[in-house]
Amino acid sequence: MATPLDSTPVEELKGIGPALATKLHKIGIASLQDILFHLPLRYEDRTRVTPIGAAQAGTQVVLEGEVIACDISHGRRRSLLAYLEDTTGRMALRFFHFSRAQQNNLANAGRIRCFGEVRRGAAGLEIYHPEYTRISNATPLPDHLTPVYPTTEGISQQKIREMVARVLAMMEKGQALSELIAEHYRYQGIEINDAIQLVHRPPTDANTDQLLAGTHPALQRLAFEELLAHQISLRLIRETIQSKKGHPLRAPLADYQSLKDGLGFELTAAQRRVLAEVADDMCKPVPMLRLLQGDVGSGKTVVAGLASVHARENDLQTAVMAPTEILAEQHFINFSQWLAPLGITTAWLSGKVKGKKRNEQLALIASGNADVVIGTHALFQDDVEFKRLGLMIIDEQHRFGVHQRLALREKGQKENFLPHQLVMTATPIPRTLTMSLYADMETSVIDELPPGRSPVTTSIIADSRRDEVVERVKSACSSGAQAYWVCTLIEESEALQCQAAEATAAQLVEQLPELNVGLIHGRMHAGEKTRIMAEFKAGKINLLVATTVIEVGVDVPNATLMIIENPERLGLAQLHQLRGRIGRGSAQSHCVLLYHAPLGQISKQRLNVLRESTDGFYIAEQDLQIRGPGELLGSRQSGAIAFKVADLLRDNHMLQDVRSAAIELIAHQPRQARAIMARWMTRPEELGQV
Repeated sequence: MATPLDSTPVEELKGIGPALATKLHKIGIASLQDILFHLPLRYEDRTRVTPIGAAQAGTQVVLEGEVIACDISHGRRRSLLAYLEDTTGRMALRFFHFSRAQQNNLANAGRIRCFGEVRRGAAGLEIYHPEYTRISNATPLPDHLTPVYPTTEGISQQKIREMVARVLAMMEKGQALSELIAEHYRYQGIEINDAIQLVHRPPTDANTDQLLAGTHPALQRLAFEELLAHQISLRLIRETIQSKKGHPLRAPLADYQSLKDGLGFELTAAQRRVLAEVADDMCKPVPMLRLLQGDVGSGKTVVAGLASVHARENDLQTAVMAPTEILAEQHFINFSQWLAPLGITTAWLSGKVKGKKRNEQLALIASGNADVVIGTHALFQDDVEFKRLGLMIIDEQHRFGVHQRLALREKGQKENFLPHQLVMTATPIPRTLTMSLYADMETSVIDELPPGRSPVTTSIIADSRRDEVVERVKSACSSGAQAYWVCTLIEESEALQCQAAEATAAQLVEQLPELNVGLIHGRMHAGEKTRIMAEFKAGKINLLVATTVIEVGVDVPNATLMIIENPERLGLAQLHQLRGRIGRGSAQSHCVLLYHAPLGQISKQRLNVLRESTDGFYIAEQDLQIRGPGELLGSRQSGAIAFKVADLLRDNHMLQDVRSAAIELIAHQPRQARAIMARWMTRPEELGQV
């Protein structure tokens, strides 16, 4: 029997030398199987020849004819201009990038077949940079749609097509991909090799709309296997983690109870339930891996604080990692206030802590005298050493890259002991995604807000009525309330965002001379940000102008009004996070979305969702429907799995079967389970244990 294609190195394919192999490896193509899983972006119909006389501007056509002239044209831009002629007419072929060899070849080509888009140019109808090949009268046309692949520098479209064609020819001669899924789990009973053949060479009557949308049965067959690979990896990760030793803690003691009693407020039933789940996990001899979801203001930080006391009562250190300086500082303030009376030392480490101060903090952490260490990504730098890290708390986990989280976890891995992990997010994750992306974690949800909170009302107002909104701010602040004015920009540049906030603050100072207007943005020094926030919290600042730096973690109960400029530029989850900064006291709070007209249909739809609901899970579901999972979870930053074929939103109807198949394969066919995972994923175990 011929060798399966799954593991045959790409170098064994004719036409692939060391230089090309290196380029292919860089884009994740190492085996012949990887070539087959490099799927087309779209398709072109090259199965019919169009007479030159019938070709129309704006259409893609296959033309055949004789090259009757080929010369360099010295117009506004130097180009190679050739003329193709058949019995119905003549077409200009223009090349702006060409060599002398190409000029000679084309001049002597005789009969050619070419493909490209017809457009109007200086010579009448022209095709720029057509693909072309010499033909004889007997050269057949393709009998299938022509795929267009993703390319990279140094690997042409033609080269990828040639590689795929060679591997497909090997399949036809008996070499094939291993079929790894039992028949009853295959989508519509389709075998993997049939699906691959169809996707690369769809017949002319194939439903191209389905192919492009990913809903064609062949692509659904591939999507199922990819989702299955991901689910298997997460379940194997859970098994791996549970095979490691965790620090089995004793049940919470007096300090834990003292903190609960001294909070000054009653914990909600949801907080008490989650605290019990976390404490129970930490008492087990396996490392906890728990995702804590809770809407803005639901009290996740209290859970984190109590868990860190529980760790300290067992002589273990806690690391609390937050994605921004301002959120890390807020945690540091809260934890210090709660823990100092109990004699628990809290250390602070961020990128801005330097020199002597940094060395002091590092010494505290390494000696074990710092019980709780709070910081940003600075916590996982090489020179940070923990004496006995027993608990990692990662806030807004989707903001961190998976490798960053892995680096922190490894700091606690001593003598095969792994630290417990509590991963927190105020971005409610729809069940669809939780089931797919967090199958390796236990999940806790704080699904009620503390008593006495008033729901926030939201209104949508065009910025042409800005003066009315300024008057509303004046009125609210004059009656003793405080307000936020949030500036957003399309540009990614933090500098431009800060300039916009500075300009807005200056304008509002002019319009509202009777108010004390503060300004906070990401380019300020940490000390300056802390001072401004402290003044706002103390009521010395009436109106705080800010960039989205205040999105998470800031708690000022007296702030009851928020203006968000250009809300159409932000995602629903982020808008919901921002809005969560108000409504933290008993007074009625209002959020004004000050949009710039005209609003597109999707923007209207999104802003209306925010006006209608304050339920974070409902908003997250809608955000998922409108924008998709990558945007919702911030996968650009997170290193979250980038699926090749699957789409969690489109394919969520498969998830229950995917879960069942994963459980069955791991239990009864573990080698096949790992083969499926290896086919679709790179370093799956490592990436998931964080």
